[in-house]
Amino acid sequence: MANVLNWFEIPVEDLNRAVDFYSKVLGREFQIMDFFGFKMAFFPMESDGVGGGLVQGEPYKPSQDGSLIYLNANPDLAIPLSKVVAAGGKVIAPKKLISEEIGYMALFIDSEGNRVALHSMK
Repeated sequence: MANVLNWFEIPVEDLNRAVDFYSKVLGREFQIMDFFGFKMAFFPMESDGVGGGLVQGEPYKPSQDGSLIYLNANPDLAIPLSKVVAAGGKVIAPKKLISEEIGYMALFIDSEGNRVALHSMK
């Protein structure tokens, strides 16, 4: 059975600020482009993986309410989580064990005001 999730979008008010934040936290480069009238920055992904992006434009509004996206932070989410505050975000739930089988999670507010989670097995 295929994964239920095949794409995600994180709303942003300022695409450059958001790209700077996620680049610092995740240590990844983003591809930025105009896409269907929106400014977008794409998270790097494997050709057969789930993709997503940061999106600026109407009707995208950052929020701490609603859906929660867990970003892959393997091998250890403590590394990107330690960069959240310096990059302009706020940690709202520190690293904690979900279960030995599932791994660990943490929550933060990004530079745009979105509530986002990190997940890793260590």
